[in-house]
Amino acid sequence: MDDKLHPLAIEHLPFFITAPGQTDVLFNVMVVFMLAAVLLVGNLYFQLHAFPERLAHRTNVVQMEIVAVLALISLFTHNHLFWIAGLLLALVRFPDFSTPMESIAGSLEKLAGQRGGGVDRSAMAPGPDASPDTLTSPASPDRPAVAPDPERGGQTTGKATAAHAPKQGH
Repeated sequence: MDDKLHPLAIEHLPFFITAPGQTDVLFNVMVVFMLAAVLLVGNLYFQLHAFPERLAHRTNVVQMEIVAVLALISLFTHNHLFWIAGLLLALVRFPDFSTPMESIAGSLEKLAGQRGGGVDRSAMAPGPDASPDTLTSPASPDRPAVAPDPERGGQTTGKATAAHAPKQGH
């Protein structure tokens, strides 16, 4: 090709104007720049979008799952109100009510003798034909447990079980 300039062209052309048949360097640089920018901004967007979920990992499981669902809903619906709700929910620390309640329940079970070798709950469960008079009761030092008699259809015999028999000689 002829390297002569067109007669109507100015003497000094900018660097981004290429001669016919030459590689457009600026176009190639801009393609690489735009791909990198799209990937960088997309990564930043997803990192920002997952921010409430990362905050919620310090909370309990139910709260974390609710925040994750709100983040996914906001991602797919493009409704930012869900993301804001998830962020606020992740920032709020709900008090732990279950641990003290479980501790109180455990202490009450220990006081009632139902934990660690206390009352056998299967002996306390009524049979299908049990009446209120035939229900077994937990053993105490002055009242032994009454064993159900399999020959009488599960009704009690009034005899103490060997495990809860009254102690002799004390």
